[in-house]
Amino acid sequence: MNKKPRAAIYTLGCKVNQYESEAIAEALTAKGFDIVPFDEDAEVYIINTCTVTAESDRKACQIIRRAAKKRPDGHRPAVLVTGCMAQSQPERAGAIAGVTYVCGTRNKLSCVEKAVESVSLAALPETAEIRVPEVDCCGFEEMTINRSESDRARAYIKIEDGCENRCTYCAIPGSRGLVSSRRPDEVIREMERLADAGYREIVLTGIEIASYGADFKGDPLLNGYRLIDLLEAADTVPGVERIRLGSLEPTYMKPATVSRMAALRHLAPHFHLSLQSGADHVLHLMKRKYSMRHVRTILADIREKIPDVMFTTDIMTGFPQETAEDFAETMAFAKEAKLLHIHVFPYSRRKNTPADAMSGQLSGEEKSRRASALIAEQNEIEASIYRELADTHPTVTFLAETYEDGVVIGHTANFMEVHVRCDRDPGRDFFTVCVTGAAGSHFTAEF
Repeated sequence: MNKKPRAAIYTLGCKVNQYESEAIAEALTAKGFDIVPFDEDAEVYIINTCTVTAESDRKACQIIRRAAKKRPDGHRPAVLVTGCMAQSQPERAGAIAGVTYVCGTRNKLSCVEKAVESVSLAALPETAEIRVPEVDCCGFEEMTINRSESDRARAYIKIEDGCENRCTYCAIPGSRGLVSSRRPDEVIREMERLADAGYREIVLTGIEIASYGADFKGDPLLNGYRLIDLLEAADTVPGVERIRLGSLEPTYMKPATVSRMAALRHLAPHFHLSLQSGADHVLHLMKRKYSMRHVRTILADIREKIPDVMFTTDIMTGFPQETAEDFAETMAFAKEAKLLHIHVFPYSRRKNTPADAMSGQLSGEEKSRRASALIAEQNEIEASIYRELADTHPTVTFLAETYEDGVVIGHTANFMEVHVRCDRDPGRDFFTVCVTGAAGSHFTAEF
C-alpha cells in the first residue's frame, strides 16, 4: 500500500488566516493528503503568513527557513508560502532558500494544486515559482470548511476580504485589496453545514466586516445588502445558538443598526470595536473616521439597548507624534469606559505607509513603556469588572472550550472567561454553573 503524502500548515496572524488554513487543509485531505503537525516530517509545508507588524514578517521568514531545512525521509520538502507577507513581499519570500512556491491572499487554494503537483515531481525546482496576482483584480476566493480543528468549540466563517479605510499605519489594504464580500447564500449554507456538524457557536470574520456588502452595488439582487441583513438571516439558522462577530469599525454601530442587532435572538452581546487610540489628535493622524465623543455616544447607545453587553478593543501606543497628553487621554478613556479587555501593542513602522514617513517617531523604549503602563491599568480594570459581576451574577452560562489539568475553560455570551474545576472533560457544550468568585481576568465557578 502506498503511503499517503503528508502536509503540514503553519498559520500566523488573524482568524481570517486560520480559517483559510483550515480550508486549505480540508482541500488537501480531499486530495489524499494526511495533515500532520508542523514539527513532524512532511512532503509539503505550507506557511500562511501575516504582515501586520515587522515582527510578523520576521517570524514568517524564520518559520519558512525552519521548514526548508527539514529532510523528511532524507528528501527535500516542497515549501509553499502564502498570505499577507507573501502578497506584499513575494520576492523576499521567494528568495529564501528552499522555497518552491509563493502565492498571495486571493489565490491561497492554489497551494492545494501545487502540493499535489510537488509530490509527483522527481525533483523540486531550485527557484521558487511566484504566482501573486494583483489583489484588486481578483474577487472573493470561495472556500469552505466542514469542521474547525483550531477551535473545537466554535467555528469561524470568513464572510469578507479586503479593506478600503486606508489608515495611515496599516499595510494590510496593500496585501488584501478592496472589499470583496461572500454571497449571503454561501455564508448561510456553510453555517448550516457547521451546525449539522455540531458547532453551536459561529464567528463571522473578515478583514473589515463592517464593510460587508459594499461591493454588492452592481448586483440588482444584493444592492444595499449589508452586514446587519446577513446577521438577521444567520439568526434563523437551526442549531446555531450563538453568533459572534469579528473586529468591527466603530462607526458601523449606528443607532438604527444597533436597534436591529438588539432584536436578534442569537447574537452574542460582545463587540470588539477597533479603536486604536483614545485621543482625538492621534485618531486624526491615523485617519480614523471618528472622534472620542462619537465613540462615547456609540458605547452608551449599545449599552442602553443590549443588556449585559461587553466590549473589547485594540489600542496602539507610541504612534508618531503621540504626546504625553495624548497618551494620558487614552489612559483616562480606559478608566472611564471600563472595557472588558484591551489588546495593547506598540506601534510598528511599516514600509510604504504614510505613518512610516511621519516626523515625531517615538523610541522603541517609549512605545513599550506606554504599552506596559496601559496593560497594567487595564489589568486592574478587568479584575474590577470580574469582582463586581461575581457579586451580582450567581450563575452564568458558558461554552466549554478547553479542558486541561482538571480545569474547564470557556466564555459566556458576553465573552467573560469562566474556569471550572472538574474531574473529567465535559465536552464542548454550553453549561450553566454557579459563580464562586473572581480571580483576575476570569470567574471561578462550579457545576
